[in-house]
Amino acid sequence: MKKYLLIVSVILAFMCPSNSFAENESILSLEELSIQVMPEFAYHPNDKQKNNVPLLIGYQGSMVNNSDQPQTGKIEIPLPMKEKDFRIGYVADYSSDLSKSYEIEYIIDPEKGTISWTTSEEIGPKERYKFVIEFYVDSINVKKEMKSLQYQFISFADIELVNVTFTEPSDAKNVKLTPAPAEKGNHGGKENTYSYLFQNVKAGEVKNFTLTYLRSESKPASELLNVQNIDIETKEKKATNLAIGAFSGIGVLSVGTLTYLIRKRKRNQV
Repeated sequence: MKKYLLIVSVILAFMCPSNSFAENESILSLEELSIQVMPEFAYHPNDKQKNNVPLLIGYQGSMVNNSDQPQTGKIEIPLPMKEKDFRIGYVADYSSDLSKSYEIEYIIDPEKGTISWTTSEEIGPKERYKFVIEFYVDSINVKKEMKSLQYQFISFADIELVNVTFTEPSDAKNVKLTPAPAEKGNHGGKENTYSYLFQNVKAGEVKNFTLTYLRSESKPASELLNVQNIDIETKEKKATNLAIGAFSGIGVLSVGTLTYLIRKRKRNQV
């Protein structure tokens, strides 16, 4: 988990084969990467046996087309496919105005360890392109009621903003995150979340996190919601939205992120 998780790179293979990787990277820059780590939130929809401790991870990228021409191309991202029980849950991108989301037909290359897809729409000049991926891994260490997770993010590019959010498992006790988070509160409608905001993260920069907690409850949060008479059928149909909805689509930016971008855009307008 520590070695492979979220060691990611983004390649935009435009429909101009003469473009080099460096040229492509400069055409489409990564403005923001939001990562959500959700231990014991939900099992994969195809799981029949539920005797492990599930971990659901989602991230959303926000890219900007820096060129003066519309672009359509291929996005290819390495994923931690060597992790135990790695499985894709959902992949989607959004229209430029965020009014529509498109579930993507993606291609998995197990030899390269990558997922790839073609953008659903053209990316206009200076427009933003947003994508969402969620996946499941079995990376939580269990010693009776004590659970622990070693999580590492290695930046794959220069990124203006990186948001990392951990969602506390329901009924968890003695939750401890290292390093201590600067922010705890309600994120995307979910209480008991811990958020980190990093600005101007450079390619190759490493962020390490350790999560430990006590939890005797064996059911994930999504099943507990069912016990509370919430319409779980709707939520299962939108299982990805439960995981990704905290930071996807229209409500992607945290207060800190929004403030940073507003200040940046004001400076650019001066």
